[in-house]
Amino acid sequence: MSDDAPPLHSPVSNIPEYTVSEIAGAVKRTLEGEFGRVRVRGEITELKRYPSGHIYFSLKDEGAKLAGVIWKFAVPRLGLAPENGVEVIATGKISSYAERSSYQLIVERLDYAGVGALLARIEALRGRLAAEGLFEAARKRPLPLLPRVIGVITSERGAVIQDIRTTLTRRFPRTILLWPVPVQGEGAAERIAAAIAGFGALPESGPIPRPDVLIVARGGGSLEDLMAFNDEAVVRAVANCPIPLISAVGHETDTTLIDFAADRRAPTPTAAAEMAVPARADLLADLAQKAARLAGAIERRRQAARLRLNTAAAALPDLPSLAGAARQRLDDRMERLKRALPALLVHHQNALRLASSRLNAALRHFALRQRGRAERIIARLTTAPLAASLREQRAHLAGLAARLLSVSHHAVLARGYALLRDPRGEPLTSAAAVRPGSRITIEMHDGNLRARTESAPAQQAELPLGD
Repeated sequence: MSDDAPPLHSPVSNIPEYTVSEIAGAVKRTLEGEFGRVRVRGEITELKRYPSGHIYFSLKDEGAKLAGVIWKFAVPRLGLAPENGVEVIATGKISSYAERSSYQLIVERLDYAGVGALLARIEALRGRLAAEGLFEAARKRPLPLLPRVIGVITSERGAVIQDIRTTLTRRFPRTILLWPVPVQGEGAAERIAAAIAGFGALPESGPIPRPDVLIVARGGGSLEDLMAFNDEAVVRAVANCPIPLISAVGHETDTTLIDFAADRRAPTPTAAAEMAVPARADLLADLAQKAARLAGAIERRRQAARLRLNTAAAALPDLPSLAGAARQRLDDRMERLKRALPALLVHHQNALRLASSRLNAALRHFALRQRGRAERIIARLTTAPLAASLREQRAHLAGLAARLLSVSHHAVLARGYALLRDPRGEPLTSAAAVRPGSRITIEMHDGNLRARTESAPAQQAELPLGD
């Protein structure tokens, strides 16, 4: 082909031509117009929270994965907090992201995918918290009999708080502190946990009175509506609360995890108020009954004590008669004592004289024995070279013995004389010292005799022997 040949022209086509932006816009309009609002079931993965407040994630099942986004303004209205691994039903609309040539689900609400999955999640959390000991019976505390202040954590609107107020007013009016919180939806669990911790942190003597008992309550609802009370943060706040707490969530058949951690569980908010305070009429009736029983018991005790006193008084002896008899016995004993002392003295004097006589006899016998022994010793010594000296000593000893016997009154008595002694044992040397009727002792060489004088000393008195 030469250089001056005419240029070749592009073939003519009837296929429309679009820009990239036009194609992206058309796809976006087609997706949003074709599907509108949809509900998509899947498991949350790749969850990311951005500083802007938006949340990005993916929904997946066995065969595919769908990108999802939650704009910041929709987060408070989701219904639950998204987490990885949770199977949910996401409600929103299908749209596209042109810059990445991808489509995504813009989520407006999240719900747990079926009751079974939700219950399995709650049961798994319950088992984990129970293993930590948060539900132990030993942690339960008794409720105060009559609290001064009752703290209530519930919505400020609705019938729950009114039912509690009405019940307390009817049974026993008490001061109520209401901490209003949302009871469902995004952020409800955090607000409820904060309210429980806030009541527990109040000082006992602060400007705001610290409640003596707490009631966490809300009305009935679906399992999804009650999920705030199955939240781990709420359950831990209940378990760590220093104030006795009553849970009253849902109807009688509803059970949430805070029921296990609370000190008491009430089937309804009205029942929780009845648990918190006793009925004034019942207290008054019980007090009157106990007062009557106490008065009856006191009266029975008084009557029994009076009966015992009368019985004891009847068994007591006649004290004046006992005192008179005791005085008479005392006088008798004193008189007998006066008579007994002289007789006892005489008895001891006679015993002393008898002992003296026996001692003298024993001395004489001992002297005779010693004399015989000395003679035997002398006889044995006469054979010794000192025989002559011993004979001299013997003669000297014999002389001394003779002189001793000559001055002894026993030698005189042996010649027929007698020694008279008074009752004290003193020798009588004068007849004038002896009165008629006196008792005397006559000592002879071989024994003693007792006698009584009968005449005056000037007359010749004959002394009869014996008593």
